[in-house]
Amino acid sequence: MNARLSWMSSIVLLLAMSGAVAAETTVSRSNNPTEKLGSLIGAEQRALNALPESKIVAQRPKANVVPVAYDRSFISGLPSATGGDQWACLAKALYFEARGESVKGQFAVAEVILNRVDSRKYPNSVCAVVNQGAHRRNACQFSFACDGRADTIREKAAYARAAKIARLMLDGAPRELTGGATHFHTTAIRPRWAKRFPNTAKIGSHLFYRQPS
Repeated sequence: MNARLSWMSSIVLLLAMSGAVAAETTVSRSNNPTEKLGSLIGAEQRALNALPESKIVAQRPKANVVPVAYDRSFISGLPSATGGDQWACLAKALYFEARGESVKGQFAVAEVILNRVDSRKYPNSVCAVVNQGAHRRNACQFSFACDGRADTIREKAAYARAAKIARLMLDGAPRELTGGATHFHTTAIRPRWAKRFPNTAKIGSHLFYRQPS
């Protein structure tokens, strides 16, 4: 059956709004349950076909949040991750910025990147956020992008783990670790902006901050 027929409650509303009351009235006169169901489904399908796709999409339920566990055994049990350019940029950033952190710490760094994508203060794609300022030496937002070193992936297992985390985050894993953080730094340094930004979390060797509105 067409997946769109599963949205029963939304469909009934659409039928009423589109003037399909006559079809419902005709069905209600039948004493045959099978005939009633078939007629109703047919009426629903005709009503859906007559609607613009934009209206149908608006009735679709929200995607479920992807459940995760912040440990290596959970990540190891997942299939190899693949994706497009945005996934590749996120996986690369997690590998170079946080591969020495715990799984939880890598999820936290991914949160920062995606929080920036959602913010009007930063570019609106993962690749643009990760590479912001990369054309100038030591002026980028993420140090690996402009440190002058070749971005060579030598630790295959670490990259595979980062790739899976990137896939989960892009697929809708919850952002519950950093309190909406847009910045982070290691405990070994103290950048000037850290004095002005609210500290939202400490995970592993990273401190997380949210940029003030």
